[in-house]
Amino acid sequence: MNNFGKNLALWIIIGVLLVALFNLFQGSSTRSPHVSRAFSDFLAEVERGQVSEVTIQGHNLSGHFTDGRAFTTYAPNDPNLVDRLQSKGVRISAAPPDEGVSGLLGILISWFPMLLFIGVWIFFMRQMQSGGGKAMGFGKSRARLLTEKVGRVTFDDVAGIDEAKQELEEIVDFLKDPQKFQRLGGKIPKGVLLVGPPGTGKTLLARAIAGEANVPFFTISGSDFVEMFVGVGASRVRDMFEQGKKNAPCIIFIDEIDAVGRHRGAGLGGGNDEREQTLNQLLVEMDGFESNEGVILIAATNRPDVLDPALLRPGRFDRQVTVPNPDILGREKILKVHMRKVPLSPDVDARTIARGTPGFSGADLANLVNEAALMAARKGRRVVAMIEFELAKDKVMMGAERRSMVMTDEEKKLTAYHEAGHAIVGMNMPAHDPLHKVTIIPRGRALGVTMSLPERDRYSLSKKELESKIASMFGGRVAEEIIFGKENVTTGASNDIHQATNMARRMVTEWGMSEKLGPLRYSDNEEEVFLGHSVTQRKNVSDATAKLIDEEVRNLVETGERRAREILTSHLDDLHAIAKGLLEHETLNGEEVKALLRGEPIVRDSGDDNTAKPSGGRRSSVPTTDGARPGGLEPEPQPGA
Repeated sequence: MNNFGKNLALWIIIGVLLVALFNLFQGSSTRSPHVSRAFSDFLAEVERGQVSEVTIQGHNLSGHFTDGRAFTTYAPNDPNLVDRLQSKGVRISAAPPDEGVSGLLGILISWFPMLLFIGVWIFFMRQMQSGGGKAMGFGKSRARLLTEKVGRVTFDDVAGIDEAKQELEEIVDFLKDPQKFQRLGGKIPKGVLLVGPPGTGKTLLARAIAGEANVPFFTISGSDFVEMFVGVGASRVRDMFEQGKKNAPCIIFIDEIDAVGRHRGAGLGGGNDEREQTLNQLLVEMDGFESNEGVILIAATNRPDVLDPALLRPGRFDRQVTVPNPDILGREKILKVHMRKVPLSPDVDARTIARGTPGFSGADLANLVNEAALMAARKGRRVVAMIEFELAKDKVMMGAERRSMVMTDEEKKLTAYHEAGHAIVGMNMPAHDPLHKVTIIPRGRALGVTMSLPERDRYSLSKKELESKIASMFGGRVAEEIIFGKENVTTGASNDIHQATNMARRMVTEWGMSEKLGPLRYSDNEEEVFLGHSVTQRKNVSDATAKLIDEEVRNLVETGERRAREILTSHLDDLHAIAKGLLEHETLNGEEVKALLRGEPIVRDSGDDNTAKPSGGRRSSVPTTDGARPGGLEPEPQPGA
C-alpha cells in the first residue's frame, strides 16, 4: 500500500507540472506573430497614420498597424508621445509595467522541460527493474528472502520422515553453534540434495529449515534461472551467490533443480546451450576458486537420474538425503499433524487410516484430511467422523463417484461378474493381498473396481506374489468368457491385459525370474533422449533371445489366465453369489464378501456407505489406463530387491 501511495503521489505531481507547463506556454503560443520596430520607425508609421492602436506598458509599446500586423518597440522618456498618438487618432491603452521573472525562476522555467523528461525516464527505469517484468534487470537473481511473516513452518510440522529431518536439523544446529562441530575439525556441508518422489515433503523440509534457522533463507525455483536471452541464467546465478555472501551465514534453497541441472551434452543437439552455461556457472559458484563460506545450498528434485554427475559430487552436494514415502508409523504421525486443526469425532483412529493407505505420500495424506473435512462441512456436521475419512480415501484413490452415469441392466450384470471374477481369483491365489472392497459404482473412468490391500508395508515382491497378481488380473476377463461366452467378451479387460503383460515382461527381463533366460537383465534401453544415451546405445539382445523373451512372457501370462480359469470353474457358485451381492448392494467390503460365501445375509446400518479403490477394475470401452492412483498403493518392485 505504501508503494502504491508513493507511485500515485508521483503521478499526481507529474500531472500538475505538465498542466502548469502547458498553461505557461499556451498564452505565448496563441498570440499573433509580432514585429519588433525601432522607435524612429514607429514614429514615422504614426505620422503616416498606419498605427491603429497602442498599448503602453512602461517603456514597452505594443500594438497593431492598420493592416492588422502586430508590433513591439521600446520607447524612451517622451512627454509628447501621447499627444502625437492622439493627434493621429490612435487608440491608446495602458497597463502596469511588467516586473518580469526572477533569475532563479527564469532558469527553472527554461530547464523545466528537460528536468521533467529526466525525472520521468528515471521513474520508468526504476519501475522496470523492480517490477515483475524486470525488463532492465534480466541478470538479477529472482531469489526471494523468506521471513516469519510468510507462513512459518517448523520441524514440529514435519512428520514421518525422521531420518531426513535429522540430517537437516544438524545443518540448523551447525548454523546456531558452529564451534560445537569445528573444534573437532568438522566442516559444514556446502550443499544438501533432497531426493524423493513427488509429495513426500522435500519443500516442506526446506520451509521448516527457514522457520528454525535464525539466518536469512533465500528460495528460488530451478526454472527461474533460464530465459530466452543468452547469459541471463549465468548472471542470475552469480547475483544469487553474491546476495548469499552479503547475508552470510545464510541458506539458499533451489526447488526442482533438475530444471537447470540436467546432464550436459545431452539430447540430439548436444551443443553448448543457455542451460549448460547456467549449470557451468552454478558448478563454479558451488565449488570454485572463490570461497562461499557460510552459504549453504539446499536443493530438491524427484529426478536425480537426470542430474549432471559434476553437480552431485562431494564438495558441491556433500549430502544426498532421501525423502521416501512414509511407512505406517510415518503415515500415522503425518495424519496426526494434519488433524490438529480439524475437529474430530471420537471414532476417528489415525492408525486405522494409516493402515489402509499404504504407499500414500505426505501430500496424499494432507489431501485426504482436507477432503474429509470438506465432506463433513457439506453435510453440515460439526466434527469429522471416521466415515468421512473412508469416503475421502476412496475419492483420493480413484476420483468421485459417477452415480449419475446411466448403465443398462446388462452392463451392470457384466460389470458385476467381471469384478466378482477378480475377487474370487484373488481370494484363492496363494500369497495374494487380502480383498478389501469390490464395487460396481463407476468412479473416474472405471465402470467397476476391485481393491486388495496388503496387511503391512512391503518393499519387494516374490515370484509367487507376482504370479498371483497376474492370475487375479485375468479373473475379470475369464469370468466374462465363462458366463457370457467368448463372443461377448468386452474391452473392459484391456488395462488388466496391459498390466499383466508389463509385469510378466519385467519378471523375465529385469528381475531374472525365468529359468530359461536366467538371472540376467535383458530389458531394452529405456533411457530418455535428453540424457544422451538412447541415441547412441543399441539393443542388447539378439533376435533369438528376443524371441525367447516373448515366449517366456507369453508363458507367464497364459499360465496366469489358466489358473484364473481353473479357480473360477471350480468356484462358480461363489462367482454367482458375489455378483448377485454386487447387483443388490453395489459395494461390498472384504468381510461382506466372506459372509456371502458362507451363505450369510448382509446387514448394514442405515446410511452406511462403502466404496472401493480401483485395482484391476473393469474399464469402459475406451482402452485407457486404469483408474488406480498413479504409482499404485504398493512400492514398485526394484531390480535385486
